[in-house]
Amino acid sequence: MTETLKFQIDGMTCGGCSGRVKGVLELNLNVESAEISHEENSGIVKTNGQITAEELVKVIEQTGYSAAISPSS
Repeated sequence: MTETLKFQIDGMTCGGCSGRVKGVLELNLNVESAEISHEENSGIVKTNGQITAEELVKVIEQTGYSAAISPSS
């Protein structure tokens, strides 16, 4: 079952930053796709439902950016 999660991601300043976050997220086998925007400080991640939003926050934070689950998730 596909689940779509939205995140607030702070600290990204360029396309390289958003590309890095996208790449790290998509390395996870439970992530189907990730759309990351440094302009909007946000991310939309589609998963297979086998990973929690909290686990994804930790993945994002390990790349060096702060992250939180958006209220609309």
